[in-house]
Amino acid sequence: MGVTLRLYDTSTRSVRDFEPVRPGEVSVYLCGATVQAPPHVGHIRSGLAFDILRRWLEASGYRVTFIRNVTDIDDKILQRGADEGVPFWQVAMRNERAFTSAYDVLGCLPPTYEPRATGHVPEMVDLMQRLIDSGHAYAAGGDVYFDVRSFPEYGALSGQRLDDMQPAADSDADVKRDPRDFALWKGTKPGSAEATAHQGEPSWQTPWGPGRPGWHLECSAMASRYLGPVFDIHGGGMDLLFPHHENEIAQSQAAGDTFARYWMHNAWVTTSGEKMSKSLGNSLLVSEVVQRVRPVELRYYLGSAHYRSMLEFSDEAMAEAAAAYRRIEGFLRRACEELGDAPDSSAVRPSAFDAALDDDLGVPQALAVVHDTVRSGNAALAAGDLVSARDARDAVAAMTSVLWLNPYEAPWSAQADDGAARRALAPLVEVVLEQRAAARERKDFGVADALRDGLAGSGILVEDTPSGPRWSLAEED
Repeated sequence: MGVTLRLYDTSTRSVRDFEPVRPGEVSVYLCGATVQAPPHVGHIRSGLAFDILRRWLEASGYRVTFIRNVTDIDDKILQRGADEGVPFWQVAMRNERAFTSAYDVLGCLPPTYEPRATGHVPEMVDLMQRLIDSGHAYAAGGDVYFDVRSFPEYGALSGQRLDDMQPAADSDADVKRDPRDFALWKGTKPGSAEATAHQGEPSWQTPWGPGRPGWHLECSAMASRYLGPVFDIHGGGMDLLFPHHENEIAQSQAAGDTFARYWMHNAWVTTSGEKMSKSLGNSLLVSEVVQRVRPVELRYYLGSAHYRSMLEFSDEAMAEAAAAYRRIEGFLRRACEELGDAPDSSAVRPSAFDAALDDDLGVPQALAVVHDTVRSGNAALAAGDLVSARDARDAVAAMTSVLWLNPYEAPWSAQADDGAARRALAPLVEVVLEQRAAARERKDFGVADALRDGLAGSGILVEDTPSGPRWSLAEED
């Protein structure tokens, strides 16, 4: 398989040819959700961006192993459980289900494996032992810390010098050798303020005493467990670049693993120019947004910007994206009605579309090709050129299938924008169109125009084509 795909690698700050560890196979680890709350649209962008990457890899002929973890133990989850007076795992499970529902409703493929942090403590203990044995970590006061000065490359991913860094924020322990050393393991400390706040805080036994894992340790252990010591792509949001991904690299490479060969980071979803946060309330929860727009339209919107570009969320921008998607949908519907059959999603895609996705997953450029093809197809329909219309229709179907936006494929086929309404209205509209045709036949154009205007006033648009009138439902403002 020749090299055609190029990806931006954060670690080199450059676009690189993508060459997998094993020919024909790609291994991907995506930092998944920390499940302390249900997902808003900002949370879900990462899962969607890497779903598009995965689908393009598979469309390009690769077999993909895709790991997306669940962080189900964390200070915020423990605090939420304490605030609600329920066990931490109840909070984690409730929100994990909410994330799964959000991924599903937006058409994201389920991961090959979806490991939970709490299920991989033995792997974490083994990794800590390797780091201690090699002089890169140390136990102190029941905790275990990574010695950042023992790893000269620390800071390379984020482009920082160690001496310029602030103390690690995951612990204020005064037993650390260096304030920037980060916690691999947090020992249980009976009687401490933390233990009091987190009644029933979980702990696991280790050679260094009971406690729970640090956040950074979890992902290194799970990635190597399912993908081995070296794998292709590690992904996540740009907010994870430091300290999380920096620390993952340090602890994994210090233990002797090559770890990820490419690092990819998606940008934030913003509101009013600021990173989306839970303080915005429930209005931007995925479960709420899909009550206002169809899930496929939200997928189109969140996926339409380049994954490394900030995406400013607003109702106006969402409406524009929905209208753009409906233009694709409308063309496919009209073409299928005119041609009398379903589109062929296995048709050859335009080379410009493939080239756009091969260029660091250039979805905006790929969608431009889709819309250019829609315009050509509409022109062919208007001219009665059914051969060209079929070619355009099948090309659009093939392209939207890659992006998982094809309205003729499940689950979107069951969510058609106006399918039920069209079926209910069709007999009534056909009667009016027959009356209009009869009026035109007798050259009573005033009545014909009045009938057409009456339909338009009811939200039904009539388009006269060489093969007869075609009607559609008007888009909402």
